[in-house]
Amino acid sequence: MEQLLVALDVDTADKALELSEQLAHLAGGFKIGSRLFTSEGPDFVQKMSGRGHRIFLDLKYHDIPNTVADSVRAASDLGVWMLTLHTSGGSKMLTAAKEAAIKTSASPLLVGVTVLTSFDEESLSQLGITRSINQQVEYLATLAAQSGIDGVVASPLEAAQIRSQCGNNFKIVTPGIRLRDTNTVNDDQVRAVGPREALNAGSDYLVVGRPIIAAPNPQAAAAAICSHSEDR
Repeated sequence: MEQLLVALDVDTADKALELSEQLAHLAGGFKIGSRLFTSEGPDFVQKMSGRGHRIFLDLKYHDIPNTVADSVRAASDLGVWMLTLHTSGGSKMLTAAKEAAIKTSASPLLVGVTVLTSFDEESLSQLGITRSINQQVEYLATLAAQSGIDGVVASPLEAAQIRSQCGNNFKIVTPGIRLRDTNTVNDDQVRAVGPREALNAGSDYLVVGRPIIAAPNPQAAAAAICSHSEDR
C-alpha cells in the first residue's frame, strides 16, 4: 500500500534490512529515524535508497536557516524521498530548507512536524503555549504552507482540519496509527486512530512502527493495516 510507511525503529542495519525485505511488497516506503540513523549512519540510508526503497528520513531538523538548508542538501545526496523538520523553526528556516531542496537532484519532499502525537493539552501548556492543540496545529500547518514546504506531520485527529485549511495538494503524514485490537507495550501515542479513519480524514501517508515491527508476525500485522485502510 503506497500510503503505508513502516517505521524502522530498530538498532541495527541487519534487523532493518530483514524487516524491509519482509515488508517491501506491503509498504510504500520506510521511515528511518534518529535511533537507526544514530546507530548506522548515512551510509545505511544511502544503501536503502539504492535498493529502490522510498526513504522517509525523520530527523526533525531544527536549527538556523543555513544549517538546515545544508542538512537538506546532504539528505538529498543520500537519495531520500521525504524528510522532516520542525515547523517551530520559523518561516525563514522553512523557506531556506525548501529553496535548498528544489535545487537538488532528488528534490525531497519536506514535511514539518506540528505537535508531536505524544503531546496532550497539559504537555503543550508546560511549554508556555496557550493555544489548544488544535489551534497550535492549525497555526503551524498554515505557517508551513505559507513558507512553501510540501506538508506537515500531525496527528490523524487534526488531518481534516489541516486538509480544509491548506488544500488538497498539501501532504499530511500521520503517525499514531493503531488498530483497535493492537496492544502495544509502552505506547506513548496519546492522539491515535485507526488507518481507515486517518485516510478518511485526509491523511496522505500513515506511519506505523511498533504495531508492525514488534508484532510476532510483522507481515501479518502490516497486511492487517492495509486491509483496514482499504475498507473505506
